[in-house]
Formats: sequence, C-alpha cells, structure tokens
Amino acid sequence: MQERLQKIISRAGVASRRAAEKMIADGRVQVDGQVVTELGAKYDVSSADIRVDGRRLAAPERHVYFLLNKPKGFLSTVHDERGRRTVLDLLPDVRERIYPVGRLDNNTEGALLLTNDGALMNGLLHPRYEIEKTYIARVSGDLDEASLDRLRRGIRLEDGMTAPAKVRMLEQNLGMSRVAIAIHEGRNRQVRRMFAAIGCEVRALKRVEFAGLTLAGIKRGKYRPLTPEECRNLYRLAGLKQ
Repeated sequence: MQERLQKIISRAGVASRRAAEKMIADGRVQVDGQVVTELGAKYDVSSADIRVDGRRLAAPERHVYFLLNKPKGFLSTVHDERGRRTVLDLLPDVRERIYPVGRLDNNTEGALLLTNDGALMNGLLHPRYEIEKTYIARVSGDLDEASLDRLRRGIRLEDGMTAPAKVRMLEQNLGMSRVAIAIHEGRNRQVRRMFAAIGCEVRALKRVEFAGLTLAGIKRGKYRPLTPEECRNLYRLAGLKQ
C-alpha cells in the first residue's frame, strides 16, 4: 500500500509529521537512491528503499486485529508469573506480539479484542470516546424494575458514580434473572459491582459486544481476524484516521 512519504517517516518513529515534511524539503530523504523533495510523493514502504540522513527506515510492523471469544479460566494478560493460562494461549498461531484491549475477569467470558496497534488500543480505552460494551449477566436476588432503573441512572460505587447504563431484562425464572447491560466505562469488575450495589449476585457474565463487534460465528475459545471494514469502524470510534 502506498502512503505519503512524510507519513511513512512519521510512522517509523523518526520524527513528527511536520518535522518529516521539513526533512523532505531540506533534501535529507532519499528513495531508491534518489533525493526526494516532493511532499506529496507516495511510496510502498514494503518495497521502497527509504533513507533519512543515509539511514534506511525499517518497515513498520504489520498491524493485526483479532476478536476472541474468551472462555472462563483465562487471564486477560500476555504473561502470568504464576504460570496460569492467559488469552495468548488461545492464539498460538499468531506470530505478532499482540495485547488485549482492556480486560475480562478470569471468570468472565466473551468478546475480547487483541491487537498490536497501540494507537487504536489507546483510543478505544480512552474515556473520551465512550466505547460501548454489552454484557449478558445471569444474576440472583430480588431484581425488579426499580432496581434496573438505578442501574440506568448510574449507581454509586466505592470509586464514585457510574455513568448511566443501558439495561434490559431478558428473562426471569425462580429467583434468577438474565439481564443485558451496556456500559462505556472500564472500571475493574464494574458490572459485578454494579449488581452487588443493588443486592444481586452475578452468577455468570458474558460480554457479547465490544465497540460494535459481536461474537457471531466465533465458538468459545476461538478467534477470527477483523475485516478491513471493521478496522475502519474501530478507527472512527476511536477518533483516529487510518
């Protein structure tokens, strides 16, 4: 894929976009042995020999994006000093060094995005962009419409008020309820603590959607790469240009 020369230099970590433009204008950049001073020139970094002050740029790492249907019993981390299983154990064929975007508790299952795209990861986790996450919770306790309204308005936890949640009762039977709850914050064990604050215990929790990505077609413990369209949508949600 061809990109503007100043963008290639910036992505390689040599300089900011503006500083890269000055380097080009000053004649400090060569492509395939020729000095290039045109700011709009485009090249394919995978095939062009691009040098700044005589030093060749290394090709940037290819960004990869995977959606995992995480089972219970796997930690949302890349390494555990106690030797416990991590989500990376479920992606043994992925060679790139990827990281989970946020985390799911050990006993929580469902949609987990993994990538090596640091800019996208930071954007999706930034509170400013209010990335929505939807869970299905199976809870015990006295759960009525008034209790659901408390969750919808926001509820006080030990670390402050939560933002309003989208809550919908799916099923009630013999003292158990299935509830869909969508939040955009990322506090530790937030959904479990929200239900505990209204006197209910979460018996099972599954994240069924993250930033518009669902688990459709992904069996438990399996994963799939994102499509280009899905990646573009994530960039849009995170306030980034691809």
